[in-house]
Amino acid sequence: MNLVQYNDRDGTRRVAIVEDHDRLRTLAGSNTVYALATQAIHAGRSLTSLVTERTDGGRADYGTIVSEKRLLPPVDHPEPGRFWITGTGLTHIGSADARDKMHAVAHGEDEENLTDSMKIFRMGLSGGKPAAGSIGVQPEWFFKGVGTCVVNPEAGMPMPSFALAGGEEAEIVGLYLLGPDAQPWRIGYCLGNEFSDQVTEAQNYLYLAHSKLRACALGPELLLGALPPRVEGRSRIVRDDKVIWEEPFLSGEEHMSHAIHNLEHYHFRYSMFRRPGDLHAYFLGAAVLSCAAGVETRLGDRFEIEAPPFGRPLRNTLEREPDAGIVTVRAL
Repeated sequence: MNLVQYNDRDGTRRVAIVEDHDRLRTLAGSNTVYALATQAIHAGRSLTSLVTERTDGGRADYGTIVSEKRLLPPVDHPEPGRFWITGTGLTHIGSADARDKMHAVAHGEDEENLTDSMKIFRMGLSGGKPAAGSIGVQPEWFFKGVGTCVVNPEAGMPMPSFALAGGEEAEIVGLYLLGPDAQPWRIGYCLGNEFSDQVTEAQNYLYLAHSKLRACALGPELLLGALPPRVEGRSRIVRDDKVIWEEPFLSGEEHMSHAIHNLEHYHFRYSMFRRPGDLHAYFLGAAVLSCAAGVETRLGDRFEIEAPPFGRPLRNTLEREPDAGIVTVRAL
């Protein structure tokens, strides 16, 4: 079952079940996925069972909502500052190869000459999938922002004026809500464009943190239940209505160096990430990157990411933010 959030033409928020490519079945009783998930936790029920009984018989035209840009991210928080956007990299062979090329300072295949990127990727291959109830090797981790950095599907993807590049990163994202007892609950999964500045990152791997502090996009659909072990998708860039780059990607645990439960443990073991009522979006890593193929994005390029379990594609168009100039701090 997949859900979407959107605005009616009068601005009223709605949640709906995706029936097919063109039709939505609307829900009653809650106008946000956050509210639905909160109610499911309090009732001790699965989100799927709660959603099933909330259908009100209404229908909506999915294509019209998309064309009128009324889609919202598949989940959001009423207080955006309590929506943590984080993630991990080097969990897929494609991203490991791309990062290794960016950070390479030595040549050769022996352990002594491997880059730090390839070392941590190999650590995941050998110890990232422990048995259930066990702890594996620690993954890479990064902070991206809070809910204010998430843009809607079909909206512009803003690149800061100081950015050296703006590159897509097609990923699957885990979405989580903390219950009143600080227990993390997985709401489901969605597609994400993690969107980073790979040129800044390539200057020095210590600039990784800076390169991640950008906007991102989620959705448009929320997949409830388990993530298929194998997910086949495509990532592309469209310029002037022509595809200038396209590549398939493989994700899901079959194609990852870490088990999802291992990534979740290393994130939520920090008590600061277990605050009741907080929401989390955790990017699970990219499999392909256009920058690795030598593509330099331009303003107006449209990013498109799709995979069958997630329904309609996630699409956003690259745009530039105005230059805010030098930021000054005043003493009180």
